[in-house]
Amino acid sequence: MNKKKLFIGNLPWSIDNDQLNEIFSKFGTIVEAVVITERHSGRSKGFGFVEYETEEAAQKAIDELNEKEVDGRKIFVNVAKPKEE
Repeated sequence: MNKKKLFIGNLPWSIDNDQLNEIFSKFGTIVEAVVITERHSGRSKGFGFVEYETEEAAQKAIDELNEKEVDGRKIFVNVAKPKEE
């Protein structure tokens, strides 16, 4: 399991990739930050993924941001589980 990749749940609908990157970049160097969107409408599905260069940065982000409020919504941050076949 990749402990550098985080699942971010319950994101505010207004958050885009750049804002997600900005929120999480305080904890370390980000490889990728992506908000998952509907294929047809382009609207956010309310969750995303952030991948850090180090496990330490990822753990710090979990410690600092899990269950914190962002734009009026309590977000959930944890290690992303591998996609099941």
